[in-house]
Order: sequence, then C-alpha cells, then structure tokens
Amino acid sequence: MPKNKTKSSSEKKSEKSNQLSQKDEERVRNDLEIKIKEIENQLLTSLADNENLRKRFDREKEDLSNYVISNFAKEILTVLDNLERALQTVDTDKISQEDKNYSQLIEGIELTEKQIINVLEKFKIEKIKSINEKFDPNLHQAMFELEKDDIEEGTVAEVVQEGYTIGERLLRPALVGVSKKKSEQNQ
Repeated sequence: MPKNKTKSSSEKKSEKSNQLSQKDEERVRNDLEIKIKEIENQLLTSLADNENLRKRFDREKEDLSNYVISNFAKEILTVLDNLERALQTVDTDKISQEDKNYSQLIEGIELTEKQIINVLEKFKIEKIKSINEKFDPNLHQAMFELEKDDIEEGTVAEVVQEGYTIGERLLRPALVGVSKKKSEQNQ
C-alpha cells in the first residue's frame, strides 16, 4: 500500500518547530556573536587602559625619582656657587708663580667643582645657558638692567648666579642683568 503523501498534522507541527528552532538558533547565534564582539571590545579597551596606566605609572615613577632630590640639589648648588666664587677671586697665574702649594689648593678646588658638576649631570641637573640669550621669565630672574647699545635689548648681559633645571623643571632661576638701550639723557 502506498504511503499517503500528505503530511500529518504532527509532521507539520514537527516541521514548524524545526523551522522555529532554526530561527531561534539563528537568533541565538546572532545574539552570541554580538555579545562576543562586545566582550572583545571591552577586552581591547581594558588592555589599552592597562597599558596607558602602566605608562603613566612609569612616567610618574621617573618624575618622582627625578624631583625627589630637588631640595638636596638646591643645597648642593649653594656649595657649588661658593666654590665658583672662591675660584673667581683668585688670580691663578699669580699664585702658580708664587707658591706651588697654593696652586695645588686651587687645582683641588677646581677638580671638586668639576666633580660636583658631573654628579649633578648624572641626576639630570643642568645649568641654564643664560649669557647672550633672550631673557626668559620662566628661566631667568632679572636683578637689574644694563644700558648697552652693542647688545639687543632684552638680552641677558650678565649672570649674577647660575640657574639650573632638573629634567624638564626649573630647579633654580638664573639671577641676571638684562640689557636695555641707553636712554637719551645718558647719551
């Protein structure tokens, strides 16, 4: 006996449920793909945030190590200033001719000065180049004005005390004399 080609109601229901389950599967699959993409984006954002945070901590650590010695460096700069003043007051040519002991003392002071400068440079403490530079209020502190026609107005003509930076920051401003044009009364 040949089978009836018409589908029974149970078969039709089964097909419909298969179709529904396929649609449900597609919907679930799409939902899962969307969720996976969202999670991937969250993960990538989190990784980027962590990398940025690590870089920021590294920068802050370097800044801290650079600037924690600022107070100590300021004190050492006063010692360096005194050594420089001592050397400026001595006529080295005259002393070297008169007494060898004094010339050795001066040589020792000069070597000490150079050693202090080298130590400061190891810690990124550098002297500000001031003489014949344009006056910069971020680096220089004007102490007086000098009337000079041979130098452009607003140029540092004299340095009273050297200034220093530590890394990118100002440790101590340079105390300077700034040039100005001679006034008509003085000419």
